[in-house]
Amino acid sequence: MKEIRVRLTNDRLNSYGTRVLTEGLDIEQYQRNPVLLYMHQRGVVVGQVKDIKKEKGEVTGVLVFDEATELSKQLKKQYEEGSMRMVSVGIDILELSEDPKLLELGQTSPTITRSKLYEVSCVDIGANDDAITLSREGTVLTLRKDGKNPLPLLTNKPKETRMDIKKLALILGLPEDATEEQIQEKIQQLLSLAKELETLRKEKEELTLSAITSAVDEAVKDRRLSADKKAQFIGLGKKIGVAELKNILQAMNPVVKPSQIITGAPGESQCKKLSDMTAEQLEAMREHDFAQYQKLYKAEYGIECEIE
Repeated sequence: MKEIRVRLTNDRLNSYGTRVLTEGLDIEQYQRNPVLLYMHQRGVVVGQVKDIKKEKGEVTGVLVFDEATELSKQLKKQYEEGSMRMVSVGIDILELSEDPKLLELGQTSPTITRSKLYEVSCVDIGANDDAITLSREGTVLTLRKDGKNPLPLLTNKPKETRMDIKKLALILGLPEDATEEQIQEKIQQLLSLAKELETLRKEKEELTLSAITSAVDEAVKDRRLSADKKAQFIGLGKKIGVAELKNILQAMNPVVKPSQIITGAPGESQCKKLSDMTAEQLEAMREHDFAQYQKLYKAEYGIECEIE
């Protein structure tokens, strides 16, 4: 037989408008006699609940059918086949709290902070996904649509809660009487939109960086910028944008090699006389082509250049 592990209860809001905190649920006594009933009927025992675990805000257990009755055999097969999947727990309420930190949107009754598990039942249709049966001061609360709920309402809380929902609906652009489901759907839409916008933002950043890098590479190629300045100008482009960076790069004059200053073609001088050159050209020639400088110096002044 395959193991049938089911959720017995969790921290979620239930159809009573309250929550049973898993942390405050006492399962110790139930574990001494973990009977599995049918539809909360005393005396109709169909098995046990083994390996009960309380973790991550929920309580789970493994259903073990004793097959002592036809009903138990039937239930075992139905749970194995999946036609029966739910269970409902019986819980004694020991302590309630109206602490705002423990309240959730739409909650109408105090949070059950301390309670005790006393039975688990196989059920066909629960009132919600987290079907439970509660008892308080001897009164049993059954999860059905028309069932009476003896739990107290939150003190001065329903109106405030409704007002909060109303304000939230208006902020989201919904009618003030929007349901919680409509509000949740709108929030999900906005979250999806935010995710799409974040994706577009990242794509834009990547395209912008690519354009900046391309502009800087082009400036290096045109000798408007030296390669060692590439990272610096890419960083500048990120701050001022592609268009402004291109304006700056286009305004920069290409760096001219000393040989380009001195000659246009091998062996052919553009400047025949030193006196026709600028101070920058003279300095470049002395540094990079001193032999040519000496030649032109002697040709123009008739003496050898004594500069070393």
